[in-house]
Amino acid sequence: MNGITMGSNRKEFLKQLGYLSAGSLLLPGMAKANSSNMGNDLFFDISLAQWSLHKELFAGKLTHLDFPATAKNDFGIDAVEYVNRFFADKVQDKSYLNEMNNRCRDLDVNQVLIMVDGEGGLAVLDDKKRNEAVKNHFKWVEAAEHLGCHSIRVNAYGEGTREETMDAAVDGLSWLSEFASDYGVGIIVENHGGYSSDGKWLAGVMEQVSMENCGTLPDFGTSNFTISEGNVYDRYKGVKEMMPYAKGVSAKSYAFNEDGYEKSIDYTRMLNIVKNAGFTGYIGVEYEGNELSEREGIMKTKNLLTMVGQEITK
Repeated sequence: MNGITMGSNRKEFLKQLGYLSAGSLLLPGMAKANSSNMGNDLFFDISLAQWSLHKELFAGKLTHLDFPATAKNDFGIDAVEYVNRFFADKVQDKSYLNEMNNRCRDLDVNQVLIMVDGEGGLAVLDDKKRNEAVKNHFKWVEAAEHLGCHSIRVNAYGEGTREETMDAAVDGLSWLSEFASDYGVGIIVENHGGYSSDGKWLAGVMEQVSMENCGTLPDFGTSNFTISEGNVYDRYKGVKEMMPYAKGVSAKSYAFNEDGYEKSIDYTRMLNIVKNAGFTGYIGVEYEGNELSEREGIMKTKNLLTMVGQEITK
């Protein structure tokens, strides 16, 4: 292979940069997220994915710095999941990150993770491009540590055969996870198109990476299980396959019936899969529908999680 590769060469490279140290696989933020249900009667905690308010954010009706206060004061949710594009120009601005910390501390809001897009696919076959994508994520790992986030969510994009792309994903994720382990930060992959939407493929990648801080972020959404046009993976099978490696879960929603249930996703079935896997961490509210406003959809999704969660916790 060209460029920086797996194994001793990569580890030596990281050591030279001062990025890798021994005994650095403990993830304090992740342990915190999975150790407390914050006094509620559910088997999981609820967080709010920033993408649920992307229309307001893009329109300038809501600022990134005000997002935690909106989550807490308007929706009663005291944990947030960021999207990197909303503070991409501030990722290395320590004063800005400190302001995010200060606001969340004052609000008693937990900063859970950062969803990272636009930094390159970690499963691209070209060694140079994959290596560049890995290095592009370093600054987000550092930001996650500064903010106390337990993980960054990444994308395992790549074009090639199933086996070629799996090998590339294992390579890219292993290197990035090695780097992130020194910061106590997790690297988690969402089913987000292409082979990553294939639960068996993604589980196979996780098995080969086999690192404590590398895992998955199962998302219930329809598009999240679309491998290619006309090729949609069974969402319930996929979530079940990904849950053994899950460090978080995304509760995607689109539309609701008169009883408050999601029309296209069986939340009772989904949450039973999550519960049976022994998961007790954060499930993020991620409304992406058009029938309701973003704020109405967020509340509907939160209420649905609470309703179903209480039903199956009994």
